[in-house]
Amino acid sequence: MGRLSGKVAIISGGATGMGGAASLLFSAEGAKVAILDLNFTEAQARVSEITAKGGQAVAIACDVSDSVQVTAAVNQATQALGPITVLFNHAGTIVIKPFLETTEEEWDWLHAVNVKSMFLVTKAVLPGMIAAGGGSIVCTSSISAVAGTPMEVLYDTTKGAVHMFARAIAVEFRDRGIRCNAICPGFIETPHGLREVRDLQAFGVDMSAEAITTAQGRIGTAVEVAQAALFLASDEASFVNGTHLFVDNGFTAI
Repeated sequence: MGRLSGKVAIISGGATGMGGAASLLFSAEGAKVAILDLNFTEAQARVSEITAKGGQAVAIACDVSDSVQVTAAVNQATQALGPITVLFNHAGTIVIKPFLETTEEEWDWLHAVNVKSMFLVTKAVLPGMIAAGGGSIVCTSSISAVAGTPMEVLYDTTKGAVHMFARAIAVEFRDRGIRCNAICPGFIETPHGLREVRDLQAFGVDMSAEAITTAQGRIGTAVEVAQAALFLASDEASFVNGTHLFVDNGFTAI
């Protein structure tokens, strides 16, 4: 216990799924947690769970693809909890459809949610994090950053951008005490992950239990991803910077 003692963490998309698991785990390990999420009801539910266990957390309704809302949310989190020293850029979603049916509006929207959001939140957090003496940034990428999937050209492209964003931030801000890494989950048993499986199956992609077992042994859990994010966020990873940690049980090793 206490691997994040003294830390103040922002978790975007921290209400449900892997983000929700991370909110609970980061708090259990001693961090004060600010949950940024469009799903304010679920964000409040996570805060209630945290405070019931003696932790400190705030829920902030925020569209992380909107610069005005992001700036206000980071300011609110800082005022409520103190200088941010951990950022988990987790917010994201998916569009699954044939490439030739993908619209320009969908292309722009998913890049805004999955990529622009990381730009906006990181840019808003970094000055305070540097002033506090440094900190850790974790970005949620995916196996889709390196493993192409039919019907996911748009999603794969956004995660490729996240992959490089984490690495480039690490290089630029290393001398100012900032670490930035990415976690890359495989197929995980969350609402997002199960919807991805269903949508791919609807387009004829083999996402049967047998196919998932062949690819990664079994479907993963939200807590397993949160534990990887916890390691990268903690001082245990003090010399880990600019890396991509795959949480996929060998999916990308085959």
